[in-house]
Amino acid sequence: MISITSKSPYAVLALAELGRSAGAGPVPIGELARRREVPVQFLEQLFATLRRAGILRSQRGVKGGYSFAREPASVSVLEVVELLDGPVGRDSEGVFADAAAAARQVLAGTTIADVIEREARDAGASMYYI
Repeated sequence: MISITSKSPYAVLALAELGRSAGAGPVPIGELARRREVPVQFLEQLFATLRRAGILRSQRGVKGGYSFAREPASVSVLEVVELLDGPVGRDSEGVFADAAAAARQVLAGTTIADVIEREARDAGASMYYI
């Protein structure tokens, strides 16, 4: 079936926040968790998985934190979802297999850079000027 837990949306939001901070050096996980209102321990588990997969790198110490090991434009949302929640549509049949294929196509065609851009665009759309 199609099963995406809360892990994936939280991770994508935190990755987008990390991408927005690009160039500022490693970002402490506590800061990312605070900005996106995600429990720190939960985010630590998710980021550990993404680090082992080569998406993120971590740095210890006073100036430590997380940064991208790869460009956000090269990380698809599908890759993140499947690392954290397993294959989308595993064991699906019939119409559910079709739905899973459609979901996979959308998630595969969307990168973390796209999510960052979309958030920026949505934030700009909600602002108005007098």
